[in-house]
Amino acid sequence: MLNLQNKRVVSLVRQARQFTVYAPLQEYKRWYPDETFIKQFSGSVMYPTPETNKYYRIISHGKLWPVERKLQNMIINFGPQHPAAHGVLRLILELDGETVVRADPHIGFLHRATEKLMEHKHYNQNLPFMDRLDYVSTLANEQCFCIAVEKLLNIEVPPRGKAIRVLCAELSRIANHLLNVSGTILDAGGITPFFWMCEEREKLYEMFERLCGARIHCCYLRPGGVSQDIPIGYLDDVYELCSKLGNRLDETDDLATKNRLFYARCAGIGEVKAHDAMSMGLTGCMLRACGVKWDLRICMPYDGYDLYDFDGVVGTFGDTYDRYLLRFEEMRQSLRIINQVIDTMPEGEFKTDDSKVCFPSRKEMKTSMESLIHHFKLCSEGYPVPPGFTYTATEAPKGELGIYMVADGSSIPYRVHLRPCSFTSLMGMSVIGPRLMLADIGVLLASIDVVFGDIDR
Repeated sequence: MLNLQNKRVVSLVRQARQFTVYAPLQEYKRWYPDETFIKQFSGSVMYPTPETNKYYRIISHGKLWPVERKLQNMIINFGPQHPAAHGVLRLILELDGETVVRADPHIGFLHRATEKLMEHKHYNQNLPFMDRLDYVSTLANEQCFCIAVEKLLNIEVPPRGKAIRVLCAELSRIANHLLNVSGTILDAGGITPFFWMCEEREKLYEMFERLCGARIHCCYLRPGGVSQDIPIGYLDDVYELCSKLGNRLDETDDLATKNRLFYARCAGIGEVKAHDAMSMGLTGCMLRACGVKWDLRICMPYDGYDLYDFDGVVGTFGDTYDRYLLRFEEMRQSLRIINQVIDTMPEGEFKTDDSKVCFPSRKEMKTSMESLIHHFKLCSEGYPVPPGFTYTATEAPKGELGIYMVADGSSIPYRVHLRPCSFTSLMGMSVIGPRLMLADIGVLLASIDVVFGDIDR
């Protein structure tokens, strides 16, 4: 028994020898650095200064909660001289990082009081004002004004005059969409199609110049018809231009439409539902891209559009990519209409035979005293329009262009109010713009297709 106890004691001693005991752990006092030495390192930085302590306060003992700091959204001006603003537009954007929280469009930098000026000129003098509204597609604006005056006068345009008007309107539609499609690609980062399509627009301007002598501000359409007949060989040249224009469209289609970078920049950007589009009063391509079948050329035909076979183009998703595709297809449909106009151009007069409304020909004016008097009276005083009012709307390239006109029996309109195409589309910017990135605003503006002569008037 003693031996066993001795063995246990020896084993306990051996186990105790395996531990090493340090003397400092057995003491109650610990070493601390000098307080004055540590004080120089206190603060938000290693070597604090009064300036750093002014803005940052570090609480290390944990008794007080640190002050919560909030980041404010940044408010920037997008324009009014921004290269992607497509005019003198000032967008006030509130940004949360790169995300747009609020978009507030400001206009009025180009205001010229067009409607008030039109109430102090007679009807023929008001026609050039329409060219200055949407200066990208001038002939389509003139068409709406002429139809409004013809409704008040209760006169009918000859079939040849209507066919020439349709030809001019569709050429203007192509010129407008060429600029918009290439501008959308340009704002998304592709520059090559812009040069291609500007070259085609120059050819269209040459066609306009052959009609009336002016490239942009044509003043060719008149109440009762057109100012003069188309020149000899004009339709042949238009046919040749349109036959080659289809190939240029195919080249741009191959380059941009299926490009994955362009698709990523446009698909899903600025998406609008059909109900929201109708609530905001959107028209034209902005409305049809949402799936709403509303084209005034089909729903309410004017100037003989019901005589031609063409399809109304309708989108699905209502985003920027759908608007791009829709305008592309509308150009092809306009080419269809132009080819039918060339094939079925009627013979006869190009303006009404009412000498109290339309100017006599130059040859007749130089040989007939009565025609000279009519020409002088029409230039100086204009023609009286019976009292009444009308709202006339046409399918302009940018949407529904409406004119509300009140006549009081004189040669000057009593009231004129314009419903521009892109004004309502720009108002939708405050609804479509939020939740997008800042880089998407330029592409969205291009797809809306705004012109500020039309908006500010």
